[in-house]
Amino acid sequence: MRTPLLILIAGPYRSGTDGDPARIAANLERLEEASAPIFRLGHVPMIGEWVALPILRTLGAADAADADGDVMYETAHRLLQHCDAVLRLPGASAGADTDVEIARERGLPVFFSIDEIPAA
Repeated sequence: MRTPLLILIAGPYRSGTDGDPARIAANLERLEEASAPIFRLGHVPMIGEWVALPILRTLGAADAADADGDVMYETAHRLLQHCDAVLRLPGASAGADTDVEIARERGLPVFFSIDEIPAA
């Protein structure tokens, strides 16, 4: 049996939403839909927003407004220091594209479909 991988799920979160909370929530739901199949393959799914959103909520309104994008990107950047792979979901997203770039710089596998992920 292979060692389970910590796989960052990267894709649109705010991109293409014009800040509409319902569309942002739909994007997060799409990211989360990939978590169960990754788990079933024996791996640990991770989404940067799962970590970044509580940080933003606890920063306070003024700090959060100033740091929103920075916290999201920085959280993903820090997570990628611990992740073993990235699953890049379809859709335009500068943040997800940066995640892929960082993963490749680190020599991590980048998957573009759940079907590409080997079972643990």
